[in-house]
Amino acid sequence: MKLLSILIGVLGYLTIPAFCATTIQETEGVNTLVIKAGQPRETISPDIYGHFAEHLGRCIYGGIWVGPDSEIPNIRGIRKDVLEALKKLNLPVLRWPGGCFADEYHWKDGIGPRQNRPRIVNTHWGMVVEDNSFGTHEFLDLCELLGCEAYIAGNVGSGTPEEMMDWVEYMTFDGDSEMANLRKQNGREKPWKIKYFGVGNENWGCGGNMTPEYYADVFKRYQTFIKNYPGSRIIKAACGPNGEDTRWMDVMMSRARPEGIGVHYYVMAGDWGNKGSATEFNEGEWFSLMSKTLRIENIIRAHIEVMDKYDNRRRTQLYIDEWGTWWNQEPGSKPGFLYQQNTVRDAVSAGIYLNEFNKRCDRIKMCNIAQTVNVLQAMVLTEGSKMLVTPTYHVFEMYKVHQGGKLLDSDLTCNAYSREGKKVPALNVSASKGKDGAVYISLCNLDPTTPAEIKCTLDGMTPSKVSGRVLTAQTMNAHNTFDNPEAVKPAELAGIEIKDRQLLAALPSKSVSVLRVE
Repeated sequence: MKLLSILIGVLGYLTIPAFCATTIQETEGVNTLVIKAGQPRETISPDIYGHFAEHLGRCIYGGIWVGPDSEIPNIRGIRKDVLEALKKLNLPVLRWPGGCFADEYHWKDGIGPRQNRPRIVNTHWGMVVEDNSFGTHEFLDLCELLGCEAYIAGNVGSGTPEEMMDWVEYMTFDGDSEMANLRKQNGREKPWKIKYFGVGNENWGCGGNMTPEYYADVFKRYQTFIKNYPGSRIIKAACGPNGEDTRWMDVMMSRARPEGIGVHYYVMAGDWGNKGSATEFNEGEWFSLMSKTLRIENIIRAHIEVMDKYDNRRRTQLYIDEWGTWWNQEPGSKPGFLYQQNTVRDAVSAGIYLNEFNKRCDRIKMCNIAQTVNVLQAMVLTEGSKMLVTPTYHVFEMYKVHQGGKLLDSDLTCNAYSREGKKVPALNVSASKGKDGAVYISLCNLDPTTPAEIKCTLDGMTPSKVSGRVLTAQTMNAHNTFDNPEAVKPAELAGIEIKDRQLLAALPSKSVSVLRVE
């Protein structure tokens, strides 16, 4: 039995991840792509297309929540227009209430009659008053309206294990107890299903400035009290590293072995002191963002290598539970609200991220873009009763065909996109076999000035029909405004053809395209 156990462990460690290679060709020419259409691999978890809603700026208040007495059309206080827009994404999972806010949030402040809920100061985000009118019941009502899973971030930084334990009991226990009866008293007879529970957030920073060794012990203590009541199965997620910090990952995997662990990675053209403007930028700043976005591939690989060292059976799931672009605050917006516009540049960056997440679906099981409404790389922007969807929203809508599909290996040989002596691959790709049996290929052209011709071979499949959609614009900084909310939106990708069993397509510059092949 001992020998069998060793063999199983070795075989688990030697499991080959999906091979999706990209090569820059030395001589510029037609880009070529080979997809192994007859060899579907791991399922792309729908939760990779997850989202994040924090009590930050106008994400919750004015973005998602207007209250039941608002003149803005709503369902039990939740904006109807935002709800309908998010439904079209097949939004699979939503993370809440933070972010940094999570480690100062005490959940009992957000239950019971709204007029009796305490008013607190949101010390992380603008020192504004938080009236707690949007709490546990309102959030889980939103999840049910969206048909999505809930990812709760618990308070480790300023909370107690007892507080976390009571919250889980309040939400998930279907029986006779103090917390379950309190839930019923507050209007919810049956418990909710909670798929993910995060044990703190960014505990290396705003969540307590902890060392990984200290947090590993804290995590083990707190997660002990997250109980699985009858009929309930919660995945306990640990706070993982910031970006490339593999030491944090190493300590967590060696000491704690969590069920899931999150990594945060944001990109910008500049640095944290001056991130750059969301809408006023040059090609050098465009190139900088593309280069930094592409680093996610190596960051994922490095963390997976550390995880595999301690977990060769891959029981720990990897989450990228905060990601996206981060720009200087929009001029005229409130300090600490992190409101920013969203251009074609953000859309191409999002397409790259999602392609890389798809390609490592062997280990990555959930991701959460920051954030859903009015904050950072948002899906939706609101202004009073007005609402618009962003270029990034359109990328998620186009890519939803990958949700639950089977990853297909790909081999891309492409031209370089060069700038001031540096170069990156001009194209980025992922492919899947959808649940409907069609093959879906998502392609990003990173070059903002040069279209790209591509020739695609599908091994194991004879294509008979192909169609495609593309998101692009005339300028790098094109974006949607309340005066022109459809300036950037998907269109049919013209000129795709099948010739000699190959697909031929011309991808516009600065574009995100999705092909459907039968």
